[in-house]
Amino acid sequence: MDFFYSYPPLIPGILVKRYKRFLADVQLDNGEIVTAHCPNTGPMTGVCQIGAQVYLSKSDNPQRKLAYTWEMIEIDGTWVGVNTSLPNRVIKQALAEKIFPNLTSSYDAFKPEVPYGKDKKSRIDFLLTKPEQKSIYVEVKNTTLAQGKLALFPDTETTRGQKHLQELIDILPTSRAVMLYFINRGDCTHFSPGDAYDRRYGELFRQAIAAGVEVMPCRFMVSPEGVKFLGMAELIV
Repeated sequence: MDFFYSYPPLIPGILVKRYKRFLADVQLDNGEIVTAHCPNTGPMTGVCQIGAQVYLSKSDNPQRKLAYTWEMIEIDGTWVGVNTSLPNRVIKQALAEKIFPNLTSSYDAFKPEVPYGKDKKSRIDFLLTKPEQKSIYVEVKNTTLAQGKLALFPDTETTRGQKHLQELIDILPTSRAVMLYFINRGDCTHFSPGDAYDRRYGELFRQAIAAGVEVMPCRFMVSPEGVKFLGMAELIV
C-alpha cells in the first residue's frame, strides 16, 4: 500500500491511563510502563479507552523531558490518530503536492501560520496565494470523534473553534475561506458538526456555509506504517 505519509518505526503498547491532559502511561510489550507525551489536550471523547492497543514514537533528543509520544490508538479495530500536530504536517505535504482538486489551480504558493483577523492575533493554518486570484485561507481541524461511519467535530465546547469559523466568515468575499476537517481515522464516510457537544459551533458552521465558507471533510486512513488519503467524506448539514 502506498502511504501519503510514513511514520518512523513505532513502538507498540497498551494504554494504562491518561492524566493531566498531557500525560499517558503505556505498558510496552516487555512489561515496562513508560510515560508518554499526549499531544491531544482535549477530552478525546470515544478514543481514550484504557487497555487499548497504542503506538508510540520515540525521540533521541536528550533534552526532551518525555522521550515517548503517543501517536495512535486502536478503537474497535480502527487506528485513530492521537497526535494533533500530525494533521498540519500531512496537509502541508498535500498542499505541496497539490492533491486537492478544488484548490489545485487556485494557488502556486502557500505559507503556514499567517496572522489574520481583525486584530491580527489569530493565525490561519495555511494561506494559499496566486497572482490575480483570491487568496485562500485554510483552517485545519483534527477530527477523531465518530458515531458509526459519521465523523463529528467538535467533541466538546470550543470557543476557539467558534472564533475560527467567525473569522473565516469575516474574510469573505474578498478572499476564499476553507475549513478543512482532517478525519484522523479510516472508518468514517460521512461528516457532520457535533451539535450535541457544542450547539453554538453547529450554528456557526451552518452560517459559515451559507456565507460561502468551503468545507473539506478529508478522510485519512491511519496505520502504524503511515497515513493514506481516502478522499472526501460526504457532508451532512
